[in-house]
Amino acid sequence: MQKLTNLLLILVLMLPATHAAAQVSQVIDWPQEVSAAEGKITIYQPQPEKLSGNTLTGRAAMSLALAEHKEPIFGALWFTAKIDTDREAGLATIRDLRITRVRWPESKKAGQQRFTRLVEDAIAQTGFVISMERLSASLATARQEQDSLAELKNEAPRIVFSEQLAVLLLFDGRPRFSRVEKSDYDRAVNTPFAVARSKKTGTFFLTSGVQWYQAEDVLGPWTPTKSPPESLVELAPKAENVSPPSEKIPVIVVATEPTELIVTEGKPNWKSLAGGKLLYVDNTETPWLRGLSEQQMYVLLSGRWFRSASQNGPWTFVRADTLPESFKEIPPESDIGGLRASVAGTEEANEAILDVQIPQTAAIKRSEAKLDVQYDGAPKFERIAGTQIDYAVNTATQVLKIEGQFYAVDDGVWFTSATATGAWGVADSIPEDQIRKIPPDCPVYNTKYVYIYDATPQVVYVGYTPGYLWSYPYYGVPVYGTGFYYPPYWGPSYVYYPRPPTWGLHVGYTPWYGWSYGVSWSNGFLSVGVRWGGHSHWYGGGYHRPVVINTGNINIGNSISVGNRTRINNQITKNSKINGNRIGQNNLYNRPEKRNRIAERNATQKGLKQARPATNRENNIFADKEGNLARRSGDRWETRSQGTWKSEPSADTTRDNQHRPAAQDRLRSQPAQRQAAGRDFNDLNRANQARQNGIRRENMQRPMGGRSRGMRR
Repeated sequence: MQKLTNLLLILVLMLPATHAAAQVSQVIDWPQEVSAAEGKITIYQPQPEKLSGNTLTGRAAMSLALAEHKEPIFGALWFTAKIDTDREAGLATIRDLRITRVRWPESKKAGQQRFTRLVEDAIAQTGFVISMERLSASLATARQEQDSLAELKNEAPRIVFSEQLAVLLLFDGRPRFSRVEKSDYDRAVNTPFAVARSKKTGTFFLTSGVQWYQAEDVLGPWTPTKSPPESLVELAPKAENVSPPSEKIPVIVVATEPTELIVTEGKPNWKSLAGGKLLYVDNTETPWLRGLSEQQMYVLLSGRWFRSASQNGPWTFVRADTLPESFKEIPPESDIGGLRASVAGTEEANEAILDVQIPQTAAIKRSEAKLDVQYDGAPKFERIAGTQIDYAVNTATQVLKIEGQFYAVDDGVWFTSATATGAWGVADSIPEDQIRKIPPDCPVYNTKYVYIYDATPQVVYVGYTPGYLWSYPYYGVPVYGTGFYYPPYWGPSYVYYPRPPTWGLHVGYTPWYGWSYGVSWSNGFLSVGVRWGGHSHWYGGGYHRPVVINTGNINIGNSISVGNRTRINNQITKNSKINGNRIGQNNLYNRPEKRNRIAERNATQKGLKQARPATNRENNIFADKEGNLARRSGDRWETRSQGTWKSEPSADTTRDNQHRPAAQDRLRSQPAQRQAAGRDFNDLNRANQARQNGIRRENMQRPMGGRSRGMRR
């Protein structure tokens, strides 16, 4: 076999490594302090206004403590800065701050100039660490590009229902086989499972490493067998960390086209959700709901909702922003509370969308980054429709030809060469305007989400957003995959290069784990299949590279045995049972085999002083868009005036109108009260809510009773 399932092999292998890498203990509390020549500067948590690539612009409240002043001097600053992100650790460093504006509402002009110089000099060489949870949540108030990708494809795959334990045996098109050297068997090439064919009898065999099946036709039916040929048993790889055989032997469902398998443990068990407007099936791991008012069924597959009047279909796509209002009323603490991240307009969905805009960044050492592109014969290129770009079809690497120059992406790093075969060097620029035109029906579409930010003679600063890993914002929710089927490359002697699928992996999203694989691709079958000829590849971020699907930690159900997986809250875990992790924490740049190409962060942040947490200070001071200071105290706002904090009307009268329609009506009938307050607090309310959301999500990452970061799941 030529190109096998490196995608899922690497995902299995990555899980323990991810856990080990996630044991981060670094203070990330706010506000943070910086020592200055004449005193101490306290910076409150930044309020982002825009994130473009790795450039963050925003504002922050601050205070300056000087020896000759009894009370701190409060002000506001506007800045642009670079961010370095480490999704694996869940941290971002804000560096290279350039102050673009400062306002000191309480100081005279002469003092303002002095204070501004003091702050500029101190902050320019200071780095500030913020958790990814806080950064993501704070971007809720920033101006973000949240345009949906209207050109994604949303036709429903073939949907198969089973009322008994089942495993989806997926082939990438018609099953194809190649010989296993020095044996009497051929093996299936275009599936991630261990499927063999006897050259003598023509019988087909399938194994999970524990359970064996046989069939006279590769498309089935498959029947369990306790007596597989000994020669084949010796040839097959041994399963690792596979549960003992279950009393319930799964049936095999074969597919040669995009297919999703929905399994229930017996007849679907419909349960009523609080409020009585929705029913859901609780004896399945697939989100499967029914709206009582319209009597329509809904299933969620790869982040997309499909609707039908019956299981038999037809199933039609439903945009997440057009779902019935009852979906927004799903209780967060319920068995299916995690589905709120796939319902446009909910807090969970908004946070998930924000995450797809935060890049994973790295500094790549030119001297250590290497690329060797292997082709099946001479390089072959095809034109991408609607562009002036050609892409290589007979390689597992994503290679583009643009105006006579060649560009390739390898694990989130751009390389360039004068020829298709190299030599390849790290690129410090790419024709981004042309690459942005690549349409989603092309299998190299994801390369447009890999970026180059800056370069020096020694290193290149790069990054990628979850789009590189096939996760995209779509009408208010994240979806996985483009929906297009990309035919694989077949070469002489069954050389096989598969392309990224949207369907068949049982991909689901939760606010804590991000994207995960369902175990309808059983860990037993998978772990054996990927090791049978494990030199080969299936596909990943760049076809053969390991995929980490977005915004979250990948789980293949390796903690869920084949015998107990048909429960909805195995896939959509309750809030109360989750230690919490939504932010994507798998870092392509940190792969052990590629780690030597990464410049140490100490080197990339050379000369930076580290801001330290301010003790005995609450993180409750904000700057509004005009630079006026406000402090949150309980449910009230206080404004700064003449060196003191003055209480404003109750927060109930200044609540964000979007969230409090009743308050909006009261304010319309009481213009004098609003005028008396002298301020519009809507923006500050949103900033405060975003800050609290970030703190809440961050605390979910910390061990009970501690303030340091805990192990991410």
